[in-house]
Amino acid sequence: MEDFDGPVLPGEGASDYERYLRTDELLSLQKPAHERAHHDELLFQTVHQSSELWLKLATSELREASAMLEQDAIDPALRLLRRSVLCMQYITTQLDMLGHMDPWEYQQIRVVLGHGSGFDSPGFRQVARDTRRIAAAFDALLARAGIELIEVYRHGRELEQLHELAELLTEWDERVWVWRFRHYSVVARAIGEETVGTQGTPVQVLGKLVSQRGLPKLWQARARLVELFDAEQHEG
Repeated sequence: MEDFDGPVLPGEGASDYERYLRTDELLSLQKPAHERAHHDELLFQTVHQSSELWLKLATSELREASAMLEQDAIDPALRLLRRSVLCMQYITTQLDMLGHMDPWEYQQIRVVLGHGSGFDSPGFRQVARDTRRIAAAFDALLARAGIELIEVYRHGRELEQLHELAELLTEWDERVWVWRFRHYSVVARAIGEETVGTQGTPVQVLGKLVSQRGLPKLWQARARLVELFDAEQHEG
């Protein structure tokens, strides 16, 4: 009879749960209480470390979705894109926790960040790289099908798969934008807009960078649709 009391997986930890998730390592990645410059360092590290995990999952799924599109496999790509979009929702929502930090007390944490900045986030940089890849995969997919993006929207009922794909990609780009704006607003709330960040970048410059789109063609298409619709109304 199998003994279910003890762990069977290799590694450290008192249970298979701890060994599989490597909780000893995971929970040791935050500063212990005696090393924290302020009580809220645990909050700050928890939010940012968990964000990197969600970004790792989001970009992993996005890369796989790109590979699927490169093989004209749209349905599997749609499923993975939905996961990526949901990841971005989670990391945006958890930024609310940083709003519980007092701006004066945050200065004590800011001192121990060194030159650390969100620009150095591995997840942030990977989002940009993988967004460019899936944009190229989508463009190539439309080219192989001989279909213009505008026509995907004008004939959405006949091109349901491509229409859903275009809308999911738009939602991905929108969620990335919302996350970046939310992060900017957290920074502005903590240190104001007329100061500089830990790398010497003015906060106002960060605000301008937020407006950049990763998938600009999808947004440009919407403006073109307005023009086409208005033109058709005048002709009618």
